[in-house]
Amino acid sequence: KGNETMIRVGMGQMTVLGGEIDKNLNLSAQFIKNAAQQQCDLIVLPECLDTGWTHTSATDLAEPIPGSTSEILCQAAIDNKIYVVAGITERHNNRIYNAAILIDSDGQILLRHRKINILGMAQDLYSIGDHLGVVETPWGITGLNICADNFPQTSFYGQALAGMGAQLILSPCAWAVDADHNNQKDPYGQLWIDAYTRLAIDHQVAVIGVSNVGWITDGPWKGKKCIGCSLAVDQTGKITKQAGYGESEERLEIINLEI
Repeated sequence: KGNETMIRVGMGQMTVLGGEIDKNLNLSAQFIKNAAQQQCDLIVLPECLDTGWTHTSATDLAEPIPGSTSEILCQAAIDNKIYVVAGITERHNNRIYNAAILIDSDGQILLRHRKINILGMAQDLYSIGDHLGVVETPWGITGLNICADNFPQTSFYGQALAGMGAQLILSPCAWAVDADHNNQKDPYGQLWIDAYTRLAIDHQVAVIGVSNVGWITDGPWKGKKCIGCSLAVDQTGKITKQAGYGESEERLEIINLEI
């Protein structure tokens, strides 16, 4: 193949507290700093890390992009000279979007994605995104999508990114289970392993999904818990990392990925 680039990626499996935007952004900045201190080129953070996935506070707290929420993340990228991918809520023309941004180490927003596969029960809160994009980065062409955009039945979104040349797809996530889910009997994550490895093998694209941890305290899935299990698959379909399971499994996982 030739011309491989090695990239060091932080997978920021952080706790997200519903509606606690300042606490969540402060913790995000800490994760960004920690990743930079461990020589990461890039950190990927979860979906809706500002308000919490499907937390109705987004109606009041979502900001435009660029705006005050993205500015905090951009400043952390500048301060720590690191690329950042983060899922945040976005306000635009009286609509709320479940969005993700890719920020470079100079604090510039290179790419924004609005989640397309909004689950039915979340459509009262989030509007549906209508575009996909990729961007050149030092390690290769990179695409963004969010969580359920990579469901097996909507794998065409990832395929489209690969068709645009993406060598790496980065996906903020919020992976949730019932409060009494037994991970010994029913290990979480096979759906994502299947979807990511199929995409990787068919299109030679690496895929990294990073989920938050913590309880969902509002919205249609109130009482469920986000449990991490963040997942990285390389361009050959090999699992590079599957992070720990559980509502308190906050951690920064670091991987070296060949692109």
